[in-house]
Amino acid sequence: MSVTLTDQDKLTLRTAAYGAVSLLAAAAGAGGSPHKAATAGSLALTSATGLVGHVLAERTRDVKLGGKSVAAMADQVLPALTAAMGLLRKQAPAEADNFRSSVVTAIEAAARTQQGEPSPTMAEMARKITGALDLAAGPAATTADSTAVPQAAAGQERPELQKALQAFVDSGFAGMQMRVHDERGEWVGSAGVRKLGETAKPPTDGRFWVGSTTKTFVATLVLQLVADGSIGLDTPVADHLPEFRLDRRITVRMLLQHSSGLYNYTGDLDAEGTLVPGIDAAGKKWVDNRFRTYQPEELVRFSLSKPARFEPGTDQSYSNTNYTLAVLLVEKVTGRSYAEEMERRILGPLGLRGTVVPGDSPEIPGPHAHGYYRYEDAGQWNVVDVSRQNLSLLVGAGDMISTTRDLHTFFSALLGGKLLPAPLLTEMRKPYGKLGYGLGLFVQDLGLDCGGTIVHHNGGAPGGYGALMIGTPDGGRTLTAGLTTGDAAIDPAQEFPKALDRLIKDVFR
Repeated sequence: MSVTLTDQDKLTLRTAAYGAVSLLAAAAGAGGSPHKAATAGSLALTSATGLVGHVLAERTRDVKLGGKSVAAMADQVLPALTAAMGLLRKQAPAEADNFRSSVVTAIEAAARTQQGEPSPTMAEMARKITGALDLAAGPAATTADSTAVPQAAAGQERPELQKALQAFVDSGFAGMQMRVHDERGEWVGSAGVRKLGETAKPPTDGRFWVGSTTKTFVATLVLQLVADGSIGLDTPVADHLPEFRLDRRITVRMLLQHSSGLYNYTGDLDAEGTLVPGIDAAGKKWVDNRFRTYQPEELVRFSLSKPARFEPGTDQSYSNTNYTLAVLLVEKVTGRSYAEEMERRILGPLGLRGTVVPGDSPEIPGPHAHGYYRYEDAGQWNVVDVSRQNLSLLVGAGDMISTTRDLHTFFSALLGGKLLPAPLLTEMRKPYGKLGYGLGLFVQDLGLDCGGTIVHHNGGAPGGYGALMIGTPDGGRTLTAGLTTGDAAIDPAQEFPKALDRLIKDVFR
């Protein structure tokens, strides 16, 4: 039978495979019945809709339920997984790699206990499934995944990337994980340590706070509402959020390109260039209050209690307030929470299972590297583990958690035109003002000698974590990374740009 796969079919395959493996993992982690695990996993696969569902069902029709171990139960879903891999390898080799990555992501989460230690049972399941997938894929199977091949082997294939990665650690960062997609395929690696005092490297698909990289996700969400006709890009924000009595000259576009003039609630400069302190986002005060929950309305009203930086649309100034307002706009227009709408429109359709909008939860779910914050108190320097922090302080502006794999998937889909109509994507990538900022994206010209134009939105949490999300305008080449700071006496704001400049030249030149 000849099968033609649509984009939705491909997404369904990835989602079903992820669900199958995750259900097996959940049953094992909870000490559940292997019989129930196999049943749930098989149902997840056969629930795929359309022609792909038929193909999967053909391979799982004769599954015999029951068994004595979760590792043995992995055999029950392998026929469907390998059938899907074989089908994709024939018709869409690049999509086969995405499919495999989705399964491996589930396995990476499954192979660890809540304490982050390897589970022998799930490790055996991981070996079974990845081995079967690679056999089904044939010689073209992806080999850059840390679960399938040793990390050092992947790094040896691109020594210049491993060297650039190491440069961040040498400059004082505790650890870094990085993923590069270009014409040579995928490369993934890490350097430094997962946790101070240990020797293990950061997991290559660990979770991390992405900081202001969140803004690109939020801008995409808002622009999808523009595409739907739910809001207008150049209509007053006050039409939808009258309770704040905003200047009616402030439009949706101005929020997304930072030209509203609204004071940044985490601190900003006045007209004379003097810092006007905001809500504590640094130093001992932030450390002591890093678990406090903020409401987005509280953040906006704090901002509005300060004088505006300039008349709307006359200048540009980066302000977290703009994106917290954008989240409130999404909630008002859709009648659903920011987290629900993000899941419904972006995370779910793209299968971004390592990405979450955490709300007021301070936890990073799944494997992750630890981040640290160094601060001065009463003349003495202190270092504290800030892996747990409540980022409701930056709702919509810097509160999300993700992985390098998910950031790549999102960014390549966005820039490849899969999330927005072409006219709105063009608007998004159009640089504006002194920041060269479009709608949720920085646009930077590196010069012809260094690779031409790139688009990006990097980010940093208040303490401990940083993220890189950089690509060519068409998404054909991407670099995504997560960084952690440690106990070194460095100023990340000084060291980061120098190491980043070297890295960008190595990847995009």
